[in-house]
Amino acid sequence: MNPTLLFLSLGGGEIVVVLLVILLFFGSNKIPELARGLGRGMREFKDATSSVQREIEDSMKDTTPKKTVPKPTPAPKAQPRED
Repeated sequence: MNPTLLFLSLGGGEIVVVLLVILLFFGSNKIPELARGLGRGMREFKDATSSVQREIEDSMKDTTPKKTVPKPTPAPKAQPRED
């Protein structure tokens, strides 16, 4: 079986065991600092990806030719016929 599939199928019990190991390994004082650092890293990553996406969209707008709509020409005025 594929090892990545085994990793992705974590149940509730496995998650609790992982959290307990993390608590024992780092201690209760370091966990908030780790969570803050992880949150800052995730925010920076999100900002960077949105910045890159914005740059790509802007460059697509710049390279797309602008469609111009011709101005309608006024219809010639109708003049009565002279007989």
